[in-house]
Amino acid sequence: MGKEKGKRNEKREGGRREKERKQLAGRCRAWWRGSSDKYNLISTLKMELDIQCEEINPSRWAELLSTMKSCKTIRLDDCNLSSSNCEDLSSIINMNPSLTELKLNNNELGDAGMEYLCKGLLMPSCSLQKLWLQNCNLTSASCETLCSVLSAQPSLTELHVGDNKLGTGGVKVLCQGMMNPNCKLQKLQLEYCELTGDIVEALNVALQSKPTLKELSLSNNTLGDTAVKQLCRGLVEASCNLELLHLENCGITSDSCWEISAVLSSKSSLVDLSVGDNKIGDSGLALLCQGLMHPNCKIQKLWLWDCDLTSASCKDLSRLISTKETLTEISLIDNNLRDSGMEMLCQALKDPKSKLQELWIRECGLTTACCKAISSALSVNKHLKVLHMGENKLGDAGVELMCEGLLHPNCNIQSLWLGNCDLTAACCATLGTVMATKQCLTELDLSYNSLEDEGVRKICEALRNPSCNVQQLILYDIFWSSEVDDELRALEESKPEVKIIS
Repeated sequence: MGKEKGKRNEKREGGRREKERKQLAGRCRAWWRGSSDKYNLISTLKMELDIQCEEINPSRWAELLSTMKSCKTIRLDDCNLSSSNCEDLSSIINMNPSLTELKLNNNELGDAGMEYLCKGLLMPSCSLQKLWLQNCNLTSASCETLCSVLSAQPSLTELHVGDNKLGTGGVKVLCQGMMNPNCKLQKLQLEYCELTGDIVEALNVALQSKPTLKELSLSNNTLGDTAVKQLCRGLVEASCNLELLHLENCGITSDSCWEISAVLSSKSSLVDLSVGDNKIGDSGLALLCQGLMHPNCKIQKLWLWDCDLTSASCKDLSRLISTKETLTEISLIDNNLRDSGMEMLCQALKDPKSKLQELWIRECGLTTACCKAISSALSVNKHLKVLHMGENKLGDAGVELMCEGLLHPNCNIQSLWLGNCDLTAACCATLGTVMATKQCLTELDLSYNSLEDEGVRKICEALRNPSCNVQQLILYDIFWSSEVDDELRALEESKPEVKIIS
């Protein structure tokens, strides 16, 4: 049921950087933050309880309840909580006026649990600002109680209720709560809520009355072009200074792109736009670029993964990268850009006006042929910090070429992803030189490559170098012997700051 939707959500690679990193780091955690000692409850007003992926039994729950009374932030994601736990949490919300953030994602709370929580949320003593209830088996019935909270609690500024079957009817009720003058909501996340285009009229009315709203995520709902056009017209007219708009997998085609472009050119506040997993094509991208290139547009993050783009779009993209100095992050994952398109992007990266810091070009049909251009760009561009190039057939020769640029003094790459790039042990010595030489490099992904014992040993040798500053090495699906496995474990023990994820 809801858990399966959660898994689908995490597979949306292009627009899910945070989730992907957590999946790769992939370790269920339970810790206290706010003091130097792991369980030392010093400075209680600053304490953060963060527990994930733990089935909490009754005795453990009783232990936690006593400490929650003084926490500022509580995170209990994927802890097998139910409606009965929500009754206790409601009391905590009421008793703890310092509690400002509550995360309960991936728990089967249900509508009954939501009823309990809202009793606490409606109390005058409640000061909660951020509420996360993603994938909690909520339905439209929960929207009535949430509407009451939105109407009564001006402290609540963030509501994350994605991955719940709220439906269009339920979210229309939420919109009524948003229209209340007491509501000061700034961030609303409604991904995977089974919404249709009929929701847009209610959303637009709410947007007109809500100048505080800064972030709106409607990804993975079947809105379609007609509704997205209507939404964009509403956004242009609305008084809100929207900063983030996510419309991934919303059934958008090039037909909507002119209206999205109008939002970009009229809302200088909009700095984060994601339209990934929509078939906008090269013609749609050309329309978007008209808005993106407008002087009013101050875009910083642009996600265009799996948008049916080809090398034909790279001329417009190159112009954008080389002239839009506010742009710091772009994702072009799973677009058929090919070597010719990548070469155009590299030329743009060499422009002094380019301030791009993150470039995501995984699975873009690249080969060794474009690696000389990439190397040249790396040797010139001082701003690029994150480069995702996985699932391209770069080969050892291509990575050897790239390493020339990576070793240049101008290059400041911190995170390099080369998973599934047809690499072998042959390029590992050169990669090791980069690791040992470039202290800026802190994260390296070499997953799904045939490195074998020889290659992994060369990487380990580089990690042992005192000059190496790599803190996270990702080696999924690489086969090595038990002897090499022992070496990896010993290396982690000798350098506890290094995480080897495999």
